[in-house]
Amino acid sequence: MTGRAILTKKDTTPQLDREEVYDLLMNARQADWVELEMANGEILAGAIIFNEFKGTGRLINIDEEISVDFRVDDVRRVKF
Repeated sequence: MTGRAILTKKDTTPQLDREEVYDLLMNARQADWVELEMANGEILAGAIIFNEFKGTGRLINIDEEISVDFRVDDVRRVKF
């Protein structure tokens, strides 16, 4: 995962609960491009694969040649 840019931001928007994040990830599976803000402040962008039964997924960014596995509990925000 070399070359991955880590962006951080301070934000006062309330954090989504697990159910809201889960629903957004379910809908984001159809999107061409998704931005995930992780619990550690890292922001990742790309397409996602999400396994609804396991609550796990993978974000793939072919432009930056990265692939990152995540759990629904690791995701703070989803934008698509």
